[in-house]
Amino acid sequence: MSAGASSILRQLHSVAVERARRDSSPDLAARVNALKAYQQKRFARTYADLLATSRYGPAARFFLEELYGPRDFTERDAQFVRVVPALVRLFPHDIVATVDTLAELHALSEMLDSETASHLASSDVDAFAYTLAWQATGRAESRERQIALTIAVGESLDRLTRNAFVRNTLRLMRGPAQAAGLGELQRFLETGFDTFKAMHGAHAFLSTVGQRERELARSLFAASTDSADGARHLGDIALGQLP
Repeated sequence: MSAGASSILRQLHSVAVERARRDSSPDLAARVNALKAYQQKRFARTYADLLATSRYGPAARFFLEELYGPRDFTERDAQFVRVVPALVRLFPHDIVATVDTLAELHALSEMLDSETASHLASSDVDAFAYTLAWQATGRAESRERQIALTIAVGESLDRLTRNAFVRNTLRLMRGPAQAAGLGELQRFLETGFDTFKAMHGAHAFLSTVGQRERELARSLFAASTDSADGARHLGDIALGQLP
């Protein structure tokens, strides 16, 4: 088995472990779902200005729906596990590398969501509860890695849209991908490609995402939770209304 296939399978196994952990604890599963919904709401607030633009709105919605919210990716992940060898054989190397990065981001995000949710007192998530759970989880290096991987996925999609051969190859893969059980992966890649191609350059968009996510992470780690004033300020921080 190739290194790319082994890496993707390893990441998907990590995701499966997190799902099994939640399946064994309905309370944890409920808190994870609430956390994901809250984080999606936070992302929508943080990037309301980009979502409102014709140039960056589709890319922001792609991130919001494909990388952040509470969407269930079980079907897509199950496809990946079944057909990783076919994926590596059928798709160009650059696309496989992008999928590998996506798989690592997926695994890291699921792990962080499980751990953060385990520090929530209930599935009622507000700014105060979110920041307490964030600080209890810690893992500043993992948070930075999560941001870096998010940007890397976007950079890969942006770079691949400028490669006519890869884009045409992906279009030609529609039939074989469906036959091989890779329909969800094909949908994700084509949506990402079309979204980033229409942006005509993703540098400004990705720079903005990286800057805001890093500022948010710093603010959440530094936020005071010792006073009522500090608690009220968390609403601005956790929903992305940064100074």
